[in-house]
Amino acid sequence: MTSTHRWSEQGWAFLQLFLMVSFSQTEEPVCRQRGDPESPQISKDGDILLGGIFSFHSSWKDRQDTFTLNFREFQFAQAMLFAIGEINNSTDLLPGISLGYKMYDTCGSIARSVRVALALANGHETESAPSDEPCTRPAQVLAIMGETASSLCMAIATVIGPFHIPMISHFATCACLSDKTKYPSFLRTIPSDYYQSRALAQLVRHFGWTWVGAIRSNDDYGNNGMATFTETAQQLDICLEYSVAFFRTDPPKKIQKIIDIIRTSSSKVIVAFLSHMDMEVLIHELSKYNLTGYQWVGSEGWIFDSQTAERDIHHILDGAIGLSIPRAHVSGMREFILDVKPLNSSSSEIFTEFWETLFSCTFKRSTSSAGNQKECTGHEDVTGVRNSFTDMSLMPIFNNVYKGVYAVAHALHSILGCNETCNNKVLLSFFMMLLSKRHLSDIQPNSYLQLNLQNIFLLFLMQVPVSVCSEKCPPGTRKVLQKGKPVCCYDCIRCAEGEISNVTDSITCIRCHPEFWSNDRKDACVKKEAEFLSYEEIMGALLSAAALFGACMTVVVALIFFKYRKTPIVRANNSELSFLLLFSLTLCFLCSLTFIGRPSEWSCMLRHTAFGITFVLCISCVLGKTIVVLMAFRATLPGSNVMKWFGTTQQRLSVVAFTLIQVLICIVWLTVSPPFPLKNLKEFKDKIILECALGSAVGFWAVLGYIGLLAMLCFLLAFLARKLPDNFNEAKFITFSMLIFCAVWITFIPAYVSSPGKFSVAVEIFAILASTFGLLICIFIPKCYIILLKPEKNTKKNMMGKVAPKYGKLPLRGRHLRKNRAQGGKPSASTGWLKRGEGGVRESKAVREQGQEERQTKQKTYSDCNVAVLNVHQ
Repeated sequence: MTSTHRWSEQGWAFLQLFLMVSFSQTEEPVCRQRGDPESPQISKDGDILLGGIFSFHSSWKDRQDTFTLNFREFQFAQAMLFAIGEINNSTDLLPGISLGYKMYDTCGSIARSVRVALALANGHETESAPSDEPCTRPAQVLAIMGETASSLCMAIATVIGPFHIPMISHFATCACLSDKTKYPSFLRTIPSDYYQSRALAQLVRHFGWTWVGAIRSNDDYGNNGMATFTETAQQLDICLEYSVAFFRTDPPKKIQKIIDIIRTSSSKVIVAFLSHMDMEVLIHELSKYNLTGYQWVGSEGWIFDSQTAERDIHHILDGAIGLSIPRAHVSGMREFILDVKPLNSSSSEIFTEFWETLFSCTFKRSTSSAGNQKECTGHEDVTGVRNSFTDMSLMPIFNNVYKGVYAVAHALHSILGCNETCNNKVLLSFFMMLLSKRHLSDIQPNSYLQLNLQNIFLLFLMQVPVSVCSEKCPPGTRKVLQKGKPVCCYDCIRCAEGEISNVTDSITCIRCHPEFWSNDRKDACVKKEAEFLSYEEIMGALLSAAALFGACMTVVVALIFFKYRKTPIVRANNSELSFLLLFSLTLCFLCSLTFIGRPSEWSCMLRHTAFGITFVLCISCVLGKTIVVLMAFRATLPGSNVMKWFGTTQQRLSVVAFTLIQVLICIVWLTVSPPFPLKNLKEFKDKIILECALGSAVGFWAVLGYIGLLAMLCFLLAFLARKLPDNFNEAKFITFSMLIFCAVWITFIPAYVSSPGKFSVAVEIFAILASTFGLLICIFIPKCYIILLKPEKNTKKNMMGKVAPKYGKLPLRGRHLRKNRAQGGKPSASTGWLKRGEGGVRESKAVREQGQEERQTKQKTYSDCNVAVLNVHQ
């Protein structure tokens, strides 16, 4: 906008001060208006005068130089004349009172608008007044109709506001004019842009356009309207890629810059808050670059203007949508506006210019006639004319002018108390207050801003254009803003494991409940799979089968021992401890079954305590058998009487004592902090591990430690007795069984700790079965082999050592003799053999006698031990 169009509030205040000083300070008792008086373009006398301010010309440089005639403003003036004519002809509204009018041309200039406003506020007459009285008089008009543009209305309302002269606009929509502190006398018959701007933002959002460009008129109408739109758009998550101001008088470089911004932008929707004159200039520039394919969203300033559509010959605005004033119909107004013959009888120069412009002819008396134009006759017919004057698409705005005039008339009707006649003596000094409070106010927006969104899709040929900076993020993803760009530009990041988003364009991902997990699409939480070692799966079935097989095998061994319980080999191995050991082994096999299946309170407490007690019972029996063997050998020594201190009763008490200690440990453990079922949510992200928590780790490791202590003690004693006679000695087998037992449980600890989920339970079951099978096989299977397959060895004679044992190796001295024989020598003095000679190989008599004595001594010792062991077991 040029400097003549921009007036600051300080400038208006200075002008008001200047006018007040001009009115108040006089050097003579005569009041005169300073400067040349302004004459109305159209006027008519009446009892009460109404003012009219319209831009009959589109631009103005000085008082003598005007430009293009604006037919729209003539239509608005015709609508005002039509309303005044109806009121004057009515006998009900203002009987006996005629309304007159004075209409001025502002030519779209703020400076001229202020000048004509002051002309309407002052009279042209010169009055004499006493020098001691103020030079004041009432306003020339009681109300002013107009202006069309918001900027002009702001200038006029600022000047006439202190005089309380009401101004009623039919098309000024700037929301800033609703500020009654700045513009107390301004009224209008059209909604404020506050509602239109918000409705446009909601319209854009309705179609999913979140990435748009914005162009506005560089005046109060465009700047204020776009400011409200931008504020609402931010609340609706709509982003503006660009927002540029434009005015029809801008230099070509600035307009070219705007064109370049549009061409390089990625948004396909343009919101244009422009007047129809600015839009016509912009269309002309866009046509040069064939910038089609954009979706335009327009304000009421141009969206329903038919002339704008006619000038769009390059289809720049095809498919444009926006908000407009609802259709209106006033009976007789169309005919009145198009009836231009009465205007020809007017002596006003503006009507002469209007006639010549409308019919493209000239009167002879016209000073503006051109040589190539035809002469006007004054009888031309308007029916053959097609231009903006004959276009009735602006009938809603004509209706606004019509309603404004009638609002003034109704206010006068109330003030003057009109019934059959009106009281002419009533002073109209409070006209503004009464008018503004009772008969005119801002129109409610809901009655004017209407849009049928169901039918608007027809404009898009069933396909809505898309204008977004980033595509919508589907469920299962979240938005991450791109650095340095508006909030509408973002990347879609897939939700992390265990998080979901079930809506489109989600800002954050929601973490699932600990017992739930995200599905593959990350758009829903599904319940985690509960994992535990069950009988149905292969691992659980195999371990169960192994445990049952071990239990059955132990029962079979027990039956064999029971059937052959009177045989020496069963009696020689302490049959009572043997049966007790077989019973405990059976319990060890069966206790492993408590580790399989869904954990519960009773199963968690049973599995560890049963395991601890049964294994201690088993190890106690093995330990008792080992001690019996050692005591038997001690009893064969001269003067030894140890067997009476470890007889059958003592063996039973030792087993009970060792087992009772484990029972006490388990009782304390279950009392203080027993094991309990636990849902392990940390081991696996997508699974719930159902396991038994130890409760007290000290109690668990105390149970295992006590078992380990007994096992090491048993292993140590069995290791010491490993070289005893083979006939009855099972210490060697106990040593192997304890070696297997300790090896299994030593390797169990790291395997148990490192195994995840149900595999830790499987490791514990495997350790139980492996150690139990080791004890069963090492201790009892060799005996079963003799009982079933070698019955000749299961005799008392064999157990008493009557048969010379077969040694696997000869004594050291014997090995040396055999070596010398192989070398062909004879017994020497040291070995009893000589080198091979002519007489062959001969054995020394002394050597034979010495070896025989050694064998007889050891045989006697073995027999004594057998007798001692049998006596103890019997």
